[in-house]
Amino acid sequence: MIAAPPPSHHPARRPGLADLAVLALVAGGLALIISFAREFRAPMVAAVPIDLRPSALPRYTMYSFIRGVLALAISYLFAVGFGWTAARWRTAERLLLPVLDILQSVPVLGFLPGLVLGLVALFPARNVGLELAAILMIFTAQAWNLALSFYNSLKSIPQELREACRMAAWPEWRQFRQLMLPAAAQGLVWNGMLSMAGGWFFLMINEAFRLGDHDFRLPGVGAYMSVAVEHGDSRATALALVAMAVMIVASDRLLWRPLVVWAQKYRLDDSAGGPAEESWILGVLQRSVLWRLRPAARWRPPRSARKAALPLRRGIRRARRMLRPRRAVLLVGCLTRGALVVALAAVALGAVVGLYRVGRLLVHLPRADWGNLAGAAGLTFLRVMSAVVLSTLWALPVGIWVGTSPRISRALAPVIQLFASFPAPMLFPIVVLVLAWLGVPLGFGAIALMVLAAQWYILFNVISAVEAAPGQLAEATLAFRLPPWQRWRKLYIPVAFPSLVTGWITAAGGAWNAAIVAEYVQQGSAVRTTTGLGSLISLATERANFPLLAGGVLVMSGMVVGWNRAVWRPLARLAQTRFGLTQ
Repeated sequence: MIAAPPPSHHPARRPGLADLAVLALVAGGLALIISFAREFRAPMVAAVPIDLRPSALPRYTMYSFIRGVLALAISYLFAVGFGWTAARWRTAERLLLPVLDILQSVPVLGFLPGLVLGLVALFPARNVGLELAAILMIFTAQAWNLALSFYNSLKSIPQELREACRMAAWPEWRQFRQLMLPAAAQGLVWNGMLSMAGGWFFLMINEAFRLGDHDFRLPGVGAYMSVAVEHGDSRATALALVAMAVMIVASDRLLWRPLVVWAQKYRLDDSAGGPAEESWILGVLQRSVLWRLRPAARWRPPRSARKAALPLRRGIRRARRMLRPRRAVLLVGCLTRGALVVALAAVALGAVVGLYRVGRLLVHLPRADWGNLAGAAGLTFLRVMSAVVLSTLWALPVGIWVGTSPRISRALAPVIQLFASFPAPMLFPIVVLVLAWLGVPLGFGAIALMVLAAQWYILFNVISAVEAAPGQLAEATLAFRLPPWQRWRKLYIPVAFPSLVTGWITAAGGAWNAAIVAEYVQQGSAVRTTTGLGSLISLATERANFPLLAGGVLVMSGMVVGWNRAVWRPLARLAQTRFGLTQ
């Protein structure tokens, strides 16, 4: 006779207000997704009419937010796959890192024309192609920073933890789930905030793109802002700025703040380190019966039956141990290496096809244009390096100051997230007017505009590195009574240096991309330009001059990749070997 399962002695919790809040969030999210999905099936219209009435702005804002979240989800998948592959295999690392350098060096206008025209031609009757192009363009502004952050986090895992996993005979999947992802959690969260901000940077271009005589628009706050600026409607422009601010604050409170608090438990630290941070969203989820719902405990047979079956269970475990190495080698190893070979072959084939098409365009580029490209590239390079230096001068000390104080971090995180996520090109016309009133030419003013794009990469990387530092190191500096400036020089700057280098790499890439809109600023019907590679690429896109566009993208990519290989990569190796917490 089989014994019945014993009754549970734990009284069931009743649903409450927390469960109503969870249901409301889920229902609201589903309603937004269903409404946005209808846009994919809408008939293809070259220039969607944008309603500038305030009542249309909430819907446009939600559409832009969903595009950003979908692109961020794709970016996380790409970053995890790229970082794990590059950190796991040396051969893949030698190939993938240069590919990442090339991809992050290509400006958004280098991807956009081919992507939009190709996807629109693939889906000529529906809006699917244009929506996919917008999401993928936001992805190109988000993915590279996340991929580099995850790769550097994996390379910085202490060797003792790796050896402990090998001694415990953990399979590769368990190491990835219980060691690699937790070690990279804080970097992924902070850089996710930064990547979300990077996606908003070119929102106006992604949702209102012009190529020659063609005008491609999508309903969104970026297109709303673009049309408002084009028509000189200051009221609609101000409303768009308010809508972006509300969306950024809401996403910080509902999404990023809970993730930052959740990631705190994965610090490589067992000291107290101050009061624990809190999030009201996490509190609601913890009080919710629906969120914490678990399946009923599995019934177990009586102890006598388990004891009688013990020899059989031991035999099964021995058989599994004997078969496990062969199964792992034949299945996991072969499938992983096969997928890696296919992916690398696809990347190589895509590179060959792309180079062939670019070569066909460059044949028609006059020699005089090559000289103009070289001179413009030199000026833009000086502006980019100046922007990185100026960003470092304030972002490094502020990042250390915020990262060392949980109280300051809680107070300033929403403010930093708001300013970082706000699309800087929306502010460029205002900044240019102020600079013109001060008598600053756009050649120097473009540096200030690039700083608006580059500074957050450095700040967020420094904050995440300092917050993740073991608390025992800070306690040691206090025990030895080191003065504040010695603590910064001997602890916080070395701890932040590996992430600072990552911030420099991504900040320089962001400044190069920002040159497109910093050297070519549109103010209503008027356009202000200065000599530079960014303005040449913008003019080539506006006039549909594809040979000049290909030449500008090639020169920008070559300069970025060359600088990365000659300067940034050696600094990254120095940071990992001398200042990384891996010894």
